[in-house]
Amino acid sequence: MKKKSLSELIQELKNHENIVHWHEEEPREAKTMPMPEQVDPNIRAALEKRGIERLFTHQYSAFQTVQNGESIVAVTPTASGKTLCYNLPVLQSIEEDASSRALYLFPTKALAQDQKSELNEIIDETGMDIKSFTYDGDTSPAIRQKVRKAGHIVITNPDMLHSAILPHHTKWVSLFENLKYIVIDELHTYRGVFGSHVANVIRRLMRICAFYGSKPSFICTSATIANPRELAEQLTGKSVRLIDDNGAPAGRKHFAFYNPPIVNKPLHIRKSATVEVNELAQTFLKNKIQTIVFARSRVRVEIILSHIQEIVKKEIGSKSVRGYRGGYLPKERREIERGLRDGSILGVVSTNALELGVDIGQLQV
Repeated sequence: MKKKSLSELIQELKNHENIVHWHEEEPREAKTMPMPEQVDPNIRAALEKRGIERLFTHQYSAFQTVQNGESIVAVTPTASGKTLCYNLPVLQSIEEDASSRALYLFPTKALAQDQKSELNEIIDETGMDIKSFTYDGDTSPAIRQKVRKAGHIVITNPDMLHSAILPHHTKWVSLFENLKYIVIDELHTYRGVFGSHVANVIRRLMRICAFYGSKPSFICTSATIANPRELAEQLTGKSVRLIDDNGAPAGRKHFAFYNPPIVNKPLHIRKSATVEVNELAQTFLKNKIQTIVFARSRVRVEIILSHIQEIVKKEIGSKSVRGYRGGYLPKERREIERGLRDGSILGVVSTNALELGVDIGQLQV
């Protein structure tokens, strides 16, 4: 059986009787700016090693605004390089002044771990003596003491900040006295009751900073939401500048709305969406096209996963389709993320929370 390309499959799908609406978005070129002159040569060299010689427009504006002492919220789509919006100014400030400190807040432990490994790779390449640690429930007591005394960058989550850092601020003097930046990633997750709790924790954090004489700026990042600036200001209690001039490139995107066929006319009952998803996913996976399927619950993830693995096991082997949800061990998660990058894993079935740090920008369907 000859493999079909993604564009051939798209043409076939367009003529499918169950497609009720098709929307196409044009590709977009990258908009870049030269690396700011004040960026340290070590950091510049480390970024060039990773193929970053120029900054996207939003990364450039973020860096310049933060350098002027303002707080920002950067809002750009998935996989557009938001991480550099905070890593670059933070690393630069520590390079200029070794006593400088930063606190990173992520909503989940998984995200914190992902960010730590990426950040440490950059730090290793710069050759600078910058210590970055995660401080969460998994941190061993021996390391905790080291983090309190010597962590330039402390990566944690709101729960740990509330229960393990703020009540023991006297042990964290070097962090609070020199705190330059507070990074709040995934800002859009802090809504409702959870958001109001976190806003209060941040108020406490700011009172403790004031007590130790530091005035940190905030660097927030968010997925696209209607009122990011308003949310950032309510959460931090500071005036914040919005950065949304997205300079990241994007390929052509197709959005297809698929309505399962009617199986019972009088009762107007349609075929199960789960069954249809299995068949659609099978079409792409058999043609070796990386695909992600989202489901509403963890149970549904496991059901769809076992169906798809069964359908495709002859063509591509059941190991190349994996589930991805909360409750998996970090080692399993890393293995899946690696498999997606190197192409040995073709399909992922995940909960809609994604509960993770997969860069979905690289998946095709």
